[in-house]
Amino acid sequence: MVSQPVIILPSRRFSLKQFFPSWRDFGQRLRHRWDFILLALLVSGASVLAGADSVFGVILLVFSLMVILLYNSAEEKALPAVSSGTMMSVQTDVDDIEGLVRANFDAIDLPCVTFGSDGVVLFQNAAAEKAFGTLEAGMHISARWRSPGILDMVRETVANGLPNQIEHSEVLPSERVFVVRVAPLSLHQLKRGAALFVMTFRDISELRRIDRMRSDFVANASHELRTPLASLRGFIETLLGPARNDTKAQERFLGIMLDQANRMSRLVDDLLSLSRLELKAHLAPDQKVALQPVLSHVRDSLSPLAAELDVDLCLHLPETNVEVTGDRDELVQVFENLIENACKYGQEGKRVDVFLRQNAGAVEVSVIDKGPGVPAEDVPRLTERFYRVSVADSRSKKGTGLGLAIVKHILTRHRARLIIRSELGQGTDFTVRF
Repeated sequence: MVSQPVIILPSRRFSLKQFFPSWRDFGQRLRHRWDFILLALLVSGASVLAGADSVFGVILLVFSLMVILLYNSAEEKALPAVSSGTMMSVQTDVDDIEGLVRANFDAIDLPCVTFGSDGVVLFQNAAAEKAFGTLEAGMHISARWRSPGILDMVRETVANGLPNQIEHSEVLPSERVFVVRVAPLSLHQLKRGAALFVMTFRDISELRRIDRMRSDFVANASHELRTPLASLRGFIETLLGPARNDTKAQERFLGIMLDQANRMSRLVDDLLSLSRLELKAHLAPDQKVALQPVLSHVRDSLSPLAAELDVDLCLHLPETNVEVTGDRDELVQVFENLIENACKYGQEGKRVDVFLRQNAGAVEVSVIDKGPGVPAEDVPRLTERFYRVSVADSRSKKGTGLGLAIVKHILTRHRARLIIRSELGQGTDFTVRF
């Protein structure tokens, strides 16, 4: 006799608690199904009015209510699988919150440093490591940032839990300005139960530098225009007053006024050139330019000036064609400025040599004079706007103080370099390297 397998099912006791565990839940379910309950009342009342026994009407009403409530419970039973999965996902995210925050911070290009309420560093993102070096976990923030402003801001934020920010400057390894912000990191409170904070650094060094350059530029431009304007005003008042009938004085004053007006015109033209160059500084030229014709053109245009100053202007050009990528008009402006300066300020040497060389893939144009030279401390500042080694000498030679600044901007757009070598009593060498 073969015995049949016996399957024993676990017994389940029926209880109303599994459907509505509290009277409050029971009331909520009744309110949720009010439309069906009203229908059950109408059906049971109609049965009584139709002649049915009142006891039958009550039993019908109770049965209808039980069906409605059990149906509502069955609907809710279908939801736990989804809700449970969602809760498990949320719980998993909470358990892995530290890794999630680290990954998010590494994707931010702002330097971010996370620390506890005791000021001890927990971790830093990749941008912070690049900007400030490696900060070891467990290091106190005061070991890296000794600024009283930053430390006071951190203490205040830790105490009141409110975000705060200050402006912070650093000198080494280079001058930089940051907007430093500290704010509580509420996500970590879910897991650790202790407040954590994040400190971010926004670099505004370039904005501060541009603001400083703009203010210096406006001040210098105003100063340069003030002198010729004052001269013009004085001469006009003289011509309208004491020199009204003095023909010789009028002729002399009108010549000076013309020089001052030309000076202002040159200054305005140079300012407009700088503005145009700054607008397209990020756009590199893409045309091929032969340098031999450019240098020959500049030599021909400046020959009258060289003859007037009694300076020999000599070109030394290779036989092979030399080309660079650039804008022809702008390169003409570069070499006109350099050769004109060499003729004017190196006039004592009586000679200016221009060399065009091509070595190891690099193209160089050197403009060399035999003048008095430039002091070593002034050489790095020669390309600054309105900077002059000798103000009186520059004005006597009708300079605006913007020529080398224009040269620098043009070469920056051409991805080229200006190399300046000078020695007192030996002359100056301006080399453009492409």
